[in-house]
Amino acid sequence: MNDNPVSIRRFRPDDAPSLFNAVRESIDELCAFMTWCRPDYSLEDARDFIARSASVWEKGEQYNFAIVDASEESLLGSIGLNRIDRVNKFASIGYWVRWPRTRHGVATAATRLIARFGLKELGFHRLELIVPDHNVASRRVAEKVGAKFEGVSRERVILAHSVHDAFVYSLVAADLTGDSGVKVIGPPS
Repeated sequence: MNDNPVSIRRFRPDDAPSLFNAVRESIDELCAFMTWCRPDYSLEDARDFIARSASVWEKGEQYNFAIVDASEESLLGSIGLNRIDRVNKFASIGYWVRWPRTRHGVATAATRLIARFGLKELGFHRLELIVPDHNVASRRVAEKVGAKFEGVSRERVILAHSVHDAFVYSLVAADLTGDSGVKVIGPPS
């Protein structure tokens, strides 16, 4: 899927070194907001994540994508649909962008792409963005993609052993504009 200059595609095993480098380059920022991030994140952690991503995709439990620069295929971050509720047809969107590429519209473009995938291709009725109260950049992303602010969930997330309120945003199919068909780029090799 492409939203020039950003594409999202399924992770491939050969993405591990690029994923590792992107995480290491952004470790301080990621550890502040991502529960999976640790200061000692390793290449083996990147390999494990990619292998797990393929497994949970096949089971329909989670859909993780590499965010890539559409022209040069460099890895810019990751975005996924998680916390999937098949009965009520909704999921949460989670993402991160490597530090030097933040504030360039990468997260906004990738969020639009995954929203189209989730709402159009997977048939979800609702996607949620749960944003820690102090993550102003992610709140801006939610607003830029047209997500509707629904309120503040008190003490919703725990980050670095500290409890935080979270801003709750939602996207439904009616929120998508300028939509074209979405196709996932290839299965992992």
